[in-house]
Amino acid sequence: MKINQITHGNCIEVMKELKAKSVNLVLTDPPYNVSGKSKLDLAKNTTGGPWYKMDENWDIFKDFREYQEFSREWIIEADRVLVDSGSMMICCSYHGIGEILMALKELDYKILNIIIWKKTNPMPNVTKRTLTHSTEYVVWAVKGKGWTFNYMDMKKYANDKQLRDVWEFALCQGPERIKNESGRAAHPTQKPLELTRRLIEMSTKNGDTVLDPFIGSGTTAVAANELKRKWYGIESNSDYVKIAKKRISK
Repeated sequence: MKINQITHGNCIEVMKELKAKSVNLVLTDPPYNVSGKSKLDLAKNTTGGPWYKMDENWDIFKDFREYQEFSREWIIEADRVLVDSGSMMICCSYHGIGEILMALKELDYKILNIIIWKKTNPMPNVTKRTLTHSTEYVVWAVKGKGWTFNYMDMKKYANDKQLRDVWEFALCQGPERIKNESGRAAHPTQKPLELTRRLIEMSTKNGDTVLDPFIGSGTTAVAANELKRKWYGIESNSDYVKIAKKRISK
């Protein structure tokens, strides 16, 4: 693997190319295990634009046991390359947060926070059989003492109030949303750049190295470059690799 470049491949295998204890932060948005359940398309949705239910091959698992084993395998390898004072930040939803937490606890990680991303423009609840799903989560966990938390730098986001674990951001849309030739989102789970930037700013120092084993559309790389952090990116989908490289080059 080369610094500040995306490597195409299976992250569990590719991470083996990295030296042990060589990165300061693992920040990633892994599969959520929500595909293959049912289909629902809202091409004419006026809240946040067209919406298509996740249905990607890379996000399909037989059951929670298979997803739990997958989560355990990649987190074990990510743990190997993380420095003792490093942080792991994993995006997830209610579908798989239990499996993520169990994998971390089995490695004796301490859960510092479960940051709640409160969406200001959640997708509409068309079934009217549950409450509207308007949140996702970022599990912030550490493996040792002395982790980085830039408290004073983060105060600017709190309006002189407490630094809380609920952050409000809109779903990625408008000019920031990367589209394919058909006009649909090029990546179904592109995260807001400001959310990713804040996570890196909060938990790393200038010159630190960030690893994203599921870099997708390249948001982590863009944020790391803006903050003068080094980074490694891994992505198994060749189409996403092309999208991310093009985005980063701009």
